[in-house]
Amino acid sequence: MQKRLKKDLNLAGVFCVATGAMISSGLFILPGLAFYRAGPAVIASYIIAAILCIPTLLSKAELITAMPRAGGDYFYIMRGFGPLLGTIAGFSSWFSMSMKGAFALLGMGAYLSLITQIPLNMIAFYLCIFFIFLNLVGVKEAAKVQVFLVVGLLSILTIYIVWGMRYVSVANFSPFFSKGMGSVFATASFVFISYGGLTKVAALAEEIDNPGRNLPLGLIASLVVTSIFYCLVIYVTIGVLKPHVLENTLIPISAGAGAFGGDILKTLISICAFLAFISTANASIMAASRYPLGMSRDKLLPAYFQKINSKFKTPHIAIVVTGLFMLCVIVFLRLELLVKVASSILILLFIFANLTLILFRESKILSYKPKFHSPCYPYIQIIGILAGIFLLIEMGTVIVFLTAVFVFVGFIWYRFYAQKRATQDSALIHALERLVIKDKELASDNLLSELKDIVIERDIVVKDKFHQLVEEAIVLDEEVVLSIEDFFSKIANILARELKLERKDLLDKFISREKDSSTVLRKGLAIPHIIIEGKDIFKIIMVRAKAGIIFSNDEVVHIAFILISSPEQRNLHLKVLAAVAQITQDPQFDSNWLKAKNREQLRDIVLLAERRYF
Repeated sequence: MQKRLKKDLNLAGVFCVATGAMISSGLFILPGLAFYRAGPAVIASYIIAAILCIPTLLSKAELITAMPRAGGDYFYIMRGFGPLLGTIAGFSSWFSMSMKGAFALLGMGAYLSLITQIPLNMIAFYLCIFFIFLNLVGVKEAAKVQVFLVVGLLSILTIYIVWGMRYVSVANFSPFFSKGMGSVFATASFVFISYGGLTKVAALAEEIDNPGRNLPLGLIASLVVTSIFYCLVIYVTIGVLKPHVLENTLIPISAGAGAFGGDILKTLISICAFLAFISTANASIMAASRYPLGMSRDKLLPAYFQKINSKFKTPHIAIVVTGLFMLCVIVFLRLELLVKVASSILILLFIFANLTLILFRESKILSYKPKFHSPCYPYIQIIGILAGIFLLIEMGTVIVFLTAVFVFVGFIWYRFYAQKRATQDSALIHALERLVIKDKELASDNLLSELKDIVIERDIVVKDKFHQLVEEAIVLDEEVVLSIEDFFSKIANILARELKLERKDLLDKFISREKDSSTVLRKGLAIPHIIIEGKDIFKIIMVRAKAGIIFSNDEVVHIAFILISSPEQRNLHLKVLAAVAQITQDPQFDSNWLKAKNREQLRDIVLLAERRYF
């Protein structure tokens, strides 16, 4: 049995991991370069980039609340498209996130040069080791540090905004579209990566407490707050710096602080940038290390990557290997080109997130039960896919080619290592089976069972007496029209064998009970139930009758729950009746019951339904 990670990440932790992962180079380095491309309209570019993130944010929030497991986008892409694309997605997410973490550590150099003479690589090297240790101790401790970093970061930026507003020169914004309208959209592609860290928290889904609430709220709050801070800080920076100064600096916020706040504020902003970069690095190690963990669980990587420390409940092997990879990047590699490739890979993953949601929705898998549902399906997902394609085109031919090379490397690993080991079912197969090849059983039940287990664990489903009775229940799937006499005769035969009772007595009781008062509760549903002599007897039979059972007054029943119990079980009998009545009130219940593929899916519909426990 796989060990699970400890659920220590609350709403504040989700918000701070996502926010800390975004506010670094996107704010402290890129604005100057972006201003060179778009002029004052760079503010509009940041807003457009944020809007283009919304479809993917909503899609990821739904997918992750349905499947809160380590590995984030890798996990659901693997379940959506199968092992080949899962392998490519896993490696892509792992390496791109690790490289961005290394870039964040190195990015401090431009700011630290203002306050220290320590070699950049040495600072990045030791900080990386520190964050490896911090993440080994536990996500709760790492998240506490992240909260401290983000609160400090936003506090200093608030001082910068409030202080700087008094010195903004409106003349610096005229003409607003100085580089033309076309440059605004091109620059939106350039700064899109400023929001790339938004979904890093997806990789930590397994460690989020109450993910159905905390994950979507944390992500949405993070996007809104970060977008506001981006726009306000850049507005002040444009307003206090001459255009030729802003477009030629790699430390735009510090330059802006120096222009109106002197050396004190300039130093404070440099400290703020330091906090931003290390918060991004911390979030990167936290998130990136969960990808090899998830891939190892699916046999796409060796088993030792899924080892979890018995004391701290953290994936120590995955964390150490991820940290070592980041150290190698810091020491040996030039990151400019690699970061661009990593950005294009993230955009590709954004596209696949929207495609995966469409796959799961169209597959009609009954155990796919997200706590958050993306609105405006499928239009918002189609917009997200088209936006991603647009952004990839804006990256340029060379970057797209290098991304394709990286994807090919993932394919080679799958071909020679993972293909013979991975057996994961996918939503793609279920969707094809439902929509195209309706007469063939292509899909296995392993994905359905896995999603069911995830829902049970996520919702802390209590295995009470009702749960136990349903697990042991007899499930019938009738294909022909039955009269009420034939139906009760069949039920009596089954129960007589199961309970060692007289068939005729059982049949007479069912028919007598129905004559006294019809057990048809509503159109299509009946709950025949009787009390018999004996002790410690309780049995449930669940029936799907596609063609129908003809009850009294010619009422046609397609769903039936038969209950039989001994007198001392009367209280349990009433509670089970109430539970069945509650479950069958769900507006989707009848549709799901009639569409279920087999008897096990019928059982799962009842087991996974929301109800009161007893």
